[in-house]
Amino acid sequence: MMGDKQMLISMLQGLSMSLADSVPGVSGGTVAFILGFYEKFLGALHDLIGKDRNLRRSAFLYLLKFSAGWAVGMISCVMILSKAFENNIYFLSSLFLGFTVSAIPLIIYEERETLRGKYRWIIYTVLGVLAVVALALQRTSDIGAGTVDFTNLSLLQYAYLTVTGAAAVSAMLLPGISGSTLLLIFGVYVQAVNALKEVVQFHMIYLPGVLALGTGILCGIFFAAGLIRKGLRTFRPQMVYLIIGLMIGSLYAIVMGPATLDMPKAPLSAASFDMAAFLLGIAIPAGLEFARYKIKRIKDRSEIENAPSPSESEESQSEKCDISGGQDDAKPDNSCETENNDANQGEE
Repeated sequence: MMGDKQMLISMLQGLSMSLADSVPGVSGGTVAFILGFYEKFLGALHDLIGKDRNLRRSAFLYLLKFSAGWAVGMISCVMILSKAFENNIYFLSSLFLGFTVSAIPLIIYEERETLRGKYRWIIYTVLGVLAVVALALQRTSDIGAGTVDFTNLSLLQYAYLTVTGAAAVSAMLLPGISGSTLLLIFGVYVQAVNALKEVVQFHMIYLPGVLALGTGILCGIFFAAGLIRKGLRTFRPQMVYLIIGLMIGSLYAIVMGPATLDMPKAPLSAASFDMAAFLLGIAIPAGLEFARYKIKRIKDRSEIENAPSPSESEESQSEKCDISGGQDDAKPDNSCETENNDANQGEE
């Protein structure tokens, strides 16, 4: 019974994270933090490639159940989004625009201590913007990766999808940026959603491209994620400024999104802009961040209230020393020995 309950919980965790991962601008990591399983999830990823056999087995079973829920949520979202792209692309583009506009100041606020006084690295923000715009412009030409057609991929485009998948899954370690945002930046988000829908409907001509993307995701989990973690530890200000630039640049990619459909439409404009969808997009990340802030405040307050006072700590240490002193075979710890020495010096 308990095993069935744990399986259901793990699957629901994967389901909730996939709902956020499926749309640009909403970080699955934020949802995982709010629901309280983010550290467990990252720990399982770490244990999966660790040396302890028992931890590897436990991590594998957890991630297997988690992945089942994630797959159900992702497939459900893909089926809905793929239809919405054709019929409500301007609503979705306005929604994604709101998601991203809301996420940018949240990243800046979250990393304010990292950025303060490091303004010389703002050049990385400029580079991030230019990189996204360059990718968007490149997709309109026949040079390089170009427009990705999952039914007719060149060898270069297979490699492009693999790199894109690795970058997207690594986004879970980046503050505030989602994997779907990176897919959008690299110009494969709409195509990947449509390809996944076709594979689910057993149109296997799309399968090789989906497998290339999936290979990149697996590589990202085991390799690229570690590099990004190291980069954030060693060059955090530069990387945060770069992330901000990527997010700002992705606004241009979102505006141009309708032009990347199989049946291209005009880019998002003032006439096609949906204000209600935009405001909804702003409200959702802001609401998630507010919930995360409140949960953190409650947790911090609880830790402070439950922490022992200095006098209680001294009494506990004193009782521990008395117990140790009353046992012939017990060896007192260093703190007890220090306390006894202090007492003897006081008597002298």
